[in-house]
Amino acid sequence: MREMWFAAVMLLALSGAGTAPALAQAPATPPTTAPPGKPLDITADDRILGKTDAPVTIVEYGSFTCPHCAHFATDVLPELKKKWIDTDKVRLVFRAFPRDEPDLRAAMVALCAPPDKFYGFADSFFAAQQQWVLATDWKAALARLALVDGMSKAKFDACLADKPAEDKLLANRLAATQQLGVNSTPTFFINGAKYDGDPTAEALDAALAHAAGS
Repeated sequence: MREMWFAAVMLLALSGAGTAPALAQAPATPPTTAPPGKPLDITADDRILGKTDAPVTIVEYGSFTCPHCAHFATDVLPELKKKWIDTDKVRLVFRAFPRDEPDLRAAMVALCAPPDKFYGFADSFFAAQQQWVLATDWKAALARLALVDGMSKAKFDACLADKPAEDKLLANRLAATQQLGVNSTPTFFINGAKYDGDPTAEALDAALAHAAGS
């Protein structure tokens, strides 16, 4: 049943996952309005980078095996972090949008770590993406990365065996597709509105300035 459920969810939205959002002609254009409902409400399950009550919220749907997401995490986010997150103006919420089995397992491991360690694991997985994703035994390579970040092999195995956590991740992925139209990674929402611009530091900086009213 687990294999059938995983395959069914993957087939629903994999057609566009992993591609970069379309480039905007005018990066400073405000994001479009998000669909009605509350799928973007922050919950206790979310991992927040920055001040929890920052006035501007970025929700990123990302994939640990997506090269575009790795580029954002390693090259773009550090610039935004210095100006917006570290100054308590913006908070980032990363939500896993698994594209494949290794992606799903990486998300399970990162979310299984203590909440304050999540972004440390995420940074490690993105920084070494080519090494573990392309490894002959990706699971062993991922376990080695987790060990460096302080997770024992026993804990790693327990995290991967957490069926409720797996089901929740896949259900959240399905909800993002059905309720928000997420079909590629990374996909960003800024204060509840979908961002369709270029995912560069310059374009996102302009969008954040607009959202912050500056």
